[in-house]
Amino acid sequence: MPAKKTTKKVTAKKTVVKAAGKKAAVKKVAAKKAPAKKAVLSIDAVAKAAYLNYRQRVEQGLPGCHNSDWLEAERSLAD
Repeated sequence: MPAKKTTKKVTAKKTVVKAAGKKAAVKKVAAKKAPAKKAVLSIDAVAKAAYLNYRQRVEQGLPGCHNSDWLEAERSLAD
């Protein structure tokens, strides 16, 4: 006899929060979710954003290097 597959259903839990002199309030606790997958960034998109970071930095007369422009572009696109 094959074993049955069981699945867990994650639902929001309710907890009661007691406040002094006030009625008890019901607060919903969010269910735990699986970690979000990271988006795959296109090298062309990062390169374009890095170039725009470079141009903005040069126009403002700020110091920096191409590596910092690239890392900032990756950070901004990842958000």
